[in-house]
Amino acid sequence: MKRYVGIDPSTKCGLVILKDGEVRTALEIKTKVEEDPQRFMDLAAQIRKHIRETDIICIEGFSYGSKGRGVSTQYGIGWLIRVELLKNGYSYTDVPPTTLKKFASGKGNTKKDELVLPIYKRWGFESNSDNIRDAYVLAQIAQSLHEDIELTAFQKEALKKIV
Repeated sequence: MKRYVGIDPSTKCGLVILKDGEVRTALEIKTKVEEDPQRFMDLAAQIRKHIRETDIICIEGFSYGSKGRGVSTQYGIGWLIRVELLKNGYSYTDVPPTTLKKFASGKGNTKKDELVLPIYKRWGFESNSDNIRDAYVLAQIAQSLHEDIELTAFQKEALKKIV
């Protein structure tokens, strides 16, 4: 049976692995490394340790409209995770942040903290970490792209943005 992986790249990366419709892994990956880019490299290496060759992976795409000092950090982490995956022969699907939100809630502009209830109501999943919640939705998207799962109209519409 295939495993479906969701990765939310951040300074605390969300990683969720679904298998047989069940959560097998739900982690917030952190690092004690303080210097960049070594910190980014450590996060990417930690994520890779959880990935298998046959995994179907969705990773949250970049938030191109974001501003501020943290944007370069998010890009650095995001790119190094992608490089680590590709370097090791894994493929992945980028999912825009608005698509992730629409798939979970029906609206692409939902705030992170407003996703808690729709995720719980739809899938019965809860986590205190928005990184893990996002990774969970990404794993659900990965599964939906490869299995015949009953989807709402707004979920089908969201998937059209990435297929």
